[in-house]
Amino acid sequence: MPSTPRETPRRDSPRRYAVKSEDYRFTFEAGEYRYEVTEPLVLHPYYDTLFIAWRRLLSGGPRHMVELKKVNMVPGRDARASAREEVRLASLLRHPKIARVHDFIVNKGIPYVVMEHMKGCFLLTVTHAAALVEKRLSPAFAVYVAAEVADALEYAHNAENETGAPLRLVHRAVGPLRIRLGADGRVKLCNLGAAYSELAGRMVTPRDLLRGDPAYIAPELLRSMWAALESKTDPLTPRELDGRADIFSLGLVLLEMLTAKYPLDPLGLVPSRPATRFPQGLRAERPTWVELEVLFNRVLSFGPEEIERQADLVPEPLRKILGKALQPNPENRYSTAAEMRDDLRFYLRASGASGFGRLEVAAERKAILNEAAERKLLAAQTVERGVLPNPEEFLDNG
Repeated sequence: MPSTPRETPRRDSPRRYAVKSEDYRFTFEAGEYRYEVTEPLVLHPYYDTLFIAWRRLLSGGPRHMVELKKVNMVPGRDARASAREEVRLASLLRHPKIARVHDFIVNKGIPYVVMEHMKGCFLLTVTHAAALVEKRLSPAFAVYVAAEVADALEYAHNAENETGAPLRLVHRAVGPLRIRLGADGRVKLCNLGAAYSELAGRMVTPRDLLRGDPAYIAPELLRSMWAALESKTDPLTPRELDGRADIFSLGLVLLEMLTAKYPLDPLGLVPSRPATRFPQGLRAERPTWVELEVLFNRVLSFGPEEIERQADLVPEPLRKILGKALQPNPENRYSTAAEMRDDLRFYLRASGASGFGRLEVAAERKAILNEAAERKLLAAQTVERGVLPNPEEFLDNG
């Protein structure tokens, strides 16, 4: 039972090719540091390419493990300028539940963003492994992780620039591969590469380019894209986009954790022929598992009835939280991430799981991955690599 549509074998796994880590080992110098890339962490067309590297000052001293995110060249956007913007934006954020961004570097003409690496794995890997061993994450696990992400979003949504003016930051890509679970149970929100903000001098998004993760996108973002294409204006004005879009995305992630199914995947959710025809020329930064028009109609067709149908086995208090987070109209959603966080934490207390924390997250994560490893079921994992003992390494090219 797949945890996301992108991992469904019938769509995603017709061909697999072995990948050797040594094919991706290289060393280079940039700025004051020397980088020794040891292996790829993520190699998949739907996500950013990530490498694991050791970083050390040229002058000597201890080395530290970091992640290098390759910045893709997107028509209409300058990759280096985009990387600089991400680093500058991240430099304004200091929160224990948001992964740090260290620097922007270039090697052989390819720009990279240097990011913090926390030992552990992405939430996507855990949900994938749980589905493969036919287990659901515990409600306490799902709620705790979602509450930690909501806490990070509350901080990000209220962040300020160097002069104290609000950034009006919106992550726009909250999803299972942007949530990292540490081996010690810490939860961190990662990757601000698609974030919107009012950072001075920011790059304006082309009207026909959809940024963020289409699989977890909020419906109002789609509507604003459509309006922008028709009016030929910047689609991401504060009037049309705020932190409630991230709340919707987090609601989809929480529903996925609780049901072990990607919420927008059921074929019965959308008519065979899309009801809404989107303008020609609309494009996403990366390939998607289904045509954009079909995916967008699934988002726009998603409502309270669908939540009730999919979450029938979810405790009633959590169904209420999901219902509020996933309202099609942002005016009816949680107005802040803090409100969602507080309701999630109240649920933990009321359900007798107030003691659920990092240790429990670490233990449940470890148990699921160990079972998948013992049964050799994660050998087909095509997104995050190297998280299990001696895993077979594959790259999905199909």
